[in-house]
Amino acid sequence: MNNTSVGWLAPAKSLVTTAALTVALSLFTSVAGAQQSMSELFNAFDVTKAAAMEKLVEINDNPTTQEARDGFKMQLNMMANMSMSEAMAAGMGHGGMVAGTNGPFGELEVQARVTLISGLRSQPTGSDAEAAFENSAPLNRHTAEVFKHGRNFENRLYAIYTDNAIADKQAAVTEAIEEYLSDDRHSVGTAPKNSVYLITHPHASAFKFGFPKLSGLLWSNQWMRLAALEAAILEHLDQEFAGGLDIVKQRYWNKIGSAGGMTMFPAPSELPMAPAITPNLYSQSEPAAIILDNLNVLDAVIADILAYPNLDDRGAAIDAVVAEFTNKETNLSDTYDYLLFALRGGIYNQGGPAIGELAQSERNRSRSAMDMEHAMIMSSPQ
Repeated sequence: MNNTSVGWLAPAKSLVTTAALTVALSLFTSVAGAQQSMSELFNAFDVTKAAAMEKLVEINDNPTTQEARDGFKMQLNMMANMSMSEAMAAGMGHGGMVAGTNGPFGELEVQARVTLISGLRSQPTGSDAEAAFENSAPLNRHTAEVFKHGRNFENRLYAIYTDNAIADKQAAVTEAIEEYLSDDRHSVGTAPKNSVYLITHPHASAFKFGFPKLSGLLWSNQWMRLAALEAAILEHLDQEFAGGLDIVKQRYWNKIGSAGGMTMFPAPSELPMAPAITPNLYSQSEPAAIILDNLNVLDAVIADILAYPNLDDRGAAIDAVVAEFTNKETNLSDTYDYLLFALRGGIYNQGGPAIGELAQSERNRSRSAMDMEHAMIMSSPQ
């Protein structure tokens, strides 16, 4: 499907604000990150991700959260034991939990977000970003190397599409893929892992529902990486899209909003994936897009493990997941199921298009609910 065009998003000439509060918040958030170069912002994403993982463990290990953890675990277990029809009837709400609202850890999560936002607005170097993974307590050396190798690949993709001296972008991307895969032990594959693994693994949805403010923050960072790639590709294809990176950056800071969580535009409530946010990368290089999605799903699953309450051996669970994702032969999806899962999240719910306009969700159900319905239809007697 490499030659299949899925670049359906229309360009936007400008961002539209609708109220004085919106304008004020937009100015506040865009000024906050105006002095950062894109490379500094990407470095800050990595520093923030490493710090967020430590915060998840810190909150889960805090004796004052025991009651909240116990209640949250009961809700997760209740949801896991529901039948598909019961879960759909409950709206995949995890016993009343709704993504994007306050999580079970209240002020501790807010305080963690404030700390992470401060780091996000800093100007770390590439070595700072690599050291953040190396020094992050929840990650062993192997997992840190997988993260570092993945970030270097993603940064190289962005460099290729923003370097006017590289005329044959697709050849350069192919070379970058070959170099990335040459380190077999620390790379994920170019075939998508079983897509529903994200919503069916033993610790699924703990990050999304347990820490909605932190998941919204990290998924906004993932949206930004994908959206920046899309904007760079579009500008290379047609100068009509010049300035798209500025639009993407402004939209990103509007999603981040204030340190306490007040935002102009909602953060993603579904994990951003390449076919939805950077369809032109998928059209030009399906393997590159799938590598990014495998890396992002791996991130999300590890975050679920760290967020899951009262888990005894997080390290062993993380090791098993990393081993699964670096194994390029097992538990794979075909292209159709991968695209179906990626798009079921909805473009709007994954953060919205990089350049085009989308004012409201084009989906009326979550990715989890949509996949449950699909599974029920497929398993119904004929």
